[in-house]
Amino acid sequence: MTRAIAVGEQDFVKIRENDYFYIDKSGFIADWWRGADNTTAVMRPRRFGKTLNMSMMRAFFSVEYQGRGTELFGGLKVWQDEEMRRLQGTYPVIFVSFAGQKADNYADMMQSMRMLIADIFKDYDFLIKDDVDFMDDSDREFYRKIRWEEGNIAVALHKLSKWLRQYYGKKVIILLDEYDTPMHEAFAGGYWAELSGFMRQFFNATFKTNENLERALMTGITRVAKESIFSDLNHLVIITVQSDDYADAFGFTEQEVFAAMDEYGLADKAIVKQWYDGFTIGSHHDIYNPWSIINYLDRKGRLECYWANSSGNGLVSQLLQSGSAELKKQFEVLLQGNSLEAEIEDQVVFADLNDSISSVWSLFLASGYLTGEKIKLLEEGHFLCRLRITNRETRIMFESLVSRWFRHSEGDYNGFIRAMLEDDIDAMEDYINGVALSIFSSFDTGGSSRRQGTEKFYHGFVLGMMVDLKERYVITSNRESGYGRYDVMLEPKNKADNAVIIEFKVFNSRREKSLEETVQSALQQIEEKQYAAALEAKGIAPARIRKYGFAFEGKNVLIGSC
Repeated sequence: MTRAIAVGEQDFVKIRENDYFYIDKSGFIADWWRGADNTTAVMRPRRFGKTLNMSMMRAFFSVEYQGRGTELFGGLKVWQDEEMRRLQGTYPVIFVSFAGQKADNYADMMQSMRMLIADIFKDYDFLIKDDVDFMDDSDREFYRKIRWEEGNIAVALHKLSKWLRQYYGKKVIILLDEYDTPMHEAFAGGYWAELSGFMRQFFNATFKTNENLERALMTGITRVAKESIFSDLNHLVIITVQSDDYADAFGFTEQEVFAAMDEYGLADKAIVKQWYDGFTIGSHHDIYNPWSIINYLDRKGRLECYWANSSGNGLVSQLLQSGSAELKKQFEVLLQGNSLEAEIEDQVVFADLNDSISSVWSLFLASGYLTGEKIKLLEEGHFLCRLRITNRETRIMFESLVSRWFRHSEGDYNGFIRAMLEDDIDAMEDYINGVALSIFSSFDTGGSSRRQGTEKFYHGFVLGMMVDLKERYVITSNRESGYGRYDVMLEPKNKADNAVIIEFKVFNSRREKSLEETVQSALQQIEEKQYAAALEAKGIAPARIRKYGFAFEGKNVLIGSC
């Protein structure tokens, strides 16, 4: 009789207690422990077994499970190691998961963080009992403030480590799962700068200056640049998808997948390989994502996009839609089934994502959307890689994204709006100049004596073309923002879309020598008057705000951006 498959179950203890389907990854415990690194961060794509492995680590080391080693680990690889068996259930363990830390703005994120830390402290209420003599009044007051969702949560785990060491007589092990989820949320929500300050404090207090820490293990998707949040953690060992360390500890190997298919009587191994294989960890190829395989087994061989559709993919869509023309051209090469060579960075600098194609491909590679073969090392942390879309499942996901873009950006939209959504300034100019030449009269476009009326005419014409965007944008005109009144502003209703500010100017030969200078004057006004202030106040990141200057001279139109 085959084992039951508990899809989505990430509690190691529950899986073992109920003898659910499980592929043994317990060798990771000994490998990590004997590596003797003080603080380790392992980067793997989402749904790659990170949380289950962290739950396994907790069950192995925590005093909470003392005496249950044979029950939970009997028959697994780690339990065959006599030296490791002696460590089971012998350490105080603090387990933290940032997986659920998602918010649209900084205030909500910090409230969510306070609630999370308060919930962790709840498990240790025994520390403030009257018979615990090492807790003085100030300690108890700090503890209660954290439980009331107040106090300085940046140093909370530092304090908790100290008290647990005093209580158990041993240093603590800290397990932090999905450490970078808040950073992804902050980037998408436009509050990265605010959150990074808190995270730097948190990581420094929890891992760098924590003399009560025995070992720490973190998991995440992306290696966030050290200068962003890890500036003081010189002892941090980061294991990315470019590293061979722990290569088979997360994800399923092909041998493990085929053995599982045999257990459940499924024979289509070639098609499963085509759909779900393709991930590369270091020099290890043929790694499968566990989420798709477990769902495939549970649904008795039904092929679907399980992994690729297990999240909103909002950041992926946002980066591709708002990316440069060159990024879109390279993406088209990938989407056509070809590969491309690109420089890949081991770490992700979130501030660079809107400006650097290399940073975007690096994020996609770390996240599993692309797979890569290293060609050569360029410098420390930088590689030249040959990239391609990971597998059929991921390709279908990308094709679906593109299809949705065109459903939104084409439909009944006119050529100008389609061009603007694609940030194609040449096409925007061609459209308006073509309309002006064939339809507008000289009275419409005015002359120097009717300059203000001309500006209003073009203003009204462009505004009228945007009416079809009302379902996607809040469209406003001549409103105050910053130190002036902008001409047109498009505020996105979906955070995957970019905001737009447009300023119109008619060529004035007394002030400007050319239409190019008029364009620059319009763009300069957007910056000097800080028209983006209203959008930024609503949490829209500056990098997601497109700014266009429109310059007119009769029926001639020139457009620029900054």
